[in-house]
Amino acid sequence: MGTNDAQVRRERFEHGLEVLDRIDGEVGRRVVESLEDISPELGHQIVAWGFGEIYNRPQLAPRDRQLVTLGMLTALGGCEPQLEVHINASLNVGLTPEEIVEALLHSAGYCGFPKALNATFVAKKVFTERGLLPLQHS
Repeated sequence: MGTNDAQVRRERFEHGLEVLDRIDGEVGRRVVESLEDISPELGHQIVAWGFGEIYNRPQLAPRDRQLVTLGMLTALGGCEPQLEVHINASLNVGLTPEEIVEALLHSAGYCGFPKALNATFVAKKVFTERGLLPLQHS
């Protein structure tokens, strides 16, 4: 890799890190840091490509991207650690706890009650940590 390639790689990472910080905050940084001793390249790609390229595209607002992400992670199942990160990110980009809960409730019809329950319990954990419970229901 030439000097210019290394510079471009570093710039893509730095740009992605700015987007990651804006969306995921400290929780996202911890995910990347947790990869440093096993797969720093995976951490680099999450930041440079995932956030610098994909999350930064203007066609969807950050809150809409998070709604899509919550739905996909819920449907996949077994993604509770990533759901925790993205529920925090959803709050960071302006979704309310009630909107998040409604999205997870909506997912029950498409991916089943077990997956919706698992995702809702992750939301409960995040909301508890952030002092957002109990929610006001209408």
